[in-house]
Amino acid sequence: MSSRLRTCPVHRCANLFLFASLNLASTLLYGEDAPEFTVRLEVVKQELDPGFCWFHPRVTSIPGRGKEGRPLVLLTLQKHLVADDHYSGLHVMATADLGKTWTGPKLPKELDWQKGANGETIAVCDVTPGWHPQSKKVIAIGTQLRYSPAGTQLLDQPRSYEFAYAIYDPAADAWTSWQTLAMPQGDGNRYYQVAPGCVQWLVKDDGTLLVPIYYQGPQGGTYSVTVVHASFDGGKLVYLGHGDELQLHEVRGLCEPSLVNFQGKYFLTLRNDNRGYVTTSEDGLKYAPIQPWVFDDGKDLGSYNTQQHWVVHSRGLFLVYTRRGANNDHIARHRAPLFMAQVDPAKLRVIRRTEKELMPERGVMLGNFGAAAVDKDETWVTDSEFITGGKAHPRGANGSTFAARIQWKQPNELIRSQKNSLP
Repeated sequence: MSSRLRTCPVHRCANLFLFASLNLASTLLYGEDAPEFTVRLEVVKQELDPGFCWFHPRVTSIPGRGKEGRPLVLLTLQKHLVADDHYSGLHVMATADLGKTWTGPKLPKELDWQKGANGETIAVCDVTPGWHPQSKKVIAIGTQLRYSPAGTQLLDQPRSYEFAYAIYDPAADAWTSWQTLAMPQGDGNRYYQVAPGCVQWLVKDDGTLLVPIYYQGPQGGTYSVTVVHASFDGGKLVYLGHGDELQLHEVRGLCEPSLVNFQGKYFLTLRNDNRGYVTTSEDGLKYAPIQPWVFDDGKDLGSYNTQQHWVVHSRGLFLVYTRRGANNDHIARHRAPLFMAQVDPAKLRVIRRTEKELMPERGVMLGNFGAAAVDKDETWVTDSEFITGGKAHPRGANGSTFAARIQWKQPNELIRSQKNSLP
């Protein structure tokens, strides 16, 4: 672990919350049953260092493992180092009292860099953790990649991008080392590179997983997307098959897909350099033609060259995104502020009047974020300010890792706390 790392002791973490408490009462006008909520913005960690900034913060919760029956919330994150897209091993923070105090970041040795056969560095980035209730384990899924000594990504071999996962057993308080999912190369070796990076994935009622991935053939070219179906026995993922192959031969194609299920239908959002796209499925594997994200007035959403993610409540479907047109032309790719709005699930449009700002623009990018239900009363959206050089930005960015706590006024009936709780 770097000597520059300044961890967040439990007794000091409460001080980090002094930055902001953003309480936004939201009575959504779309549909009589739309859920009401408030948003409380908190700082989980703040750090400025000339050698790195924290990146890719995403949470999952373990039912019943926190204080007084609360969930234990794990937050995974890693350091973005000096070179572009050069990441450290995966660190872990935890809170047992819904964010009042945090431990970490800690770097388990099992989740750190490894050395490859030719001296290259093997790392895993773009990680999304999730709770698997049937096995009572956490699965962290991300993209394994290879770095040169200078921090450059190496793509000279098949599966230089690879589907990787590690497992956390809360009963033993232990992580496994990274493993990779064995899946076929496909005709023409089209699964030459495979990346489940920055995705939202699902656990079905039978315990199998649906994990969206993006992939590329040996000649490079545009990325395509599919959804992998895999089984999990508590220790190993096994490939069962995959769904439709979604393609867009435009710029870099489709990547960073995220998947949710709402009222029995699957919804998939997709990144493209020019705009975001969306599609739906009845079974999670066969999809309708993709269509661009637009507002309900038909105008382009304005989200491009970055990811979108879902927030799902039993009474409403929401999209979290960044976009143009928010007095943010000075921000690269318009990747701040971070917004959330309700989605019309029939028309696949974002309802403009429901848009709420979750995180502010303070002079630097946001964008590589996560969204996950913590319990039936809260969903958290987490993100970090991308700031390098070790100095605060004049507009206010200071290396904060945020949690926008969406606090529902009506319980989210999708969260079956008793069924999924640990003994």
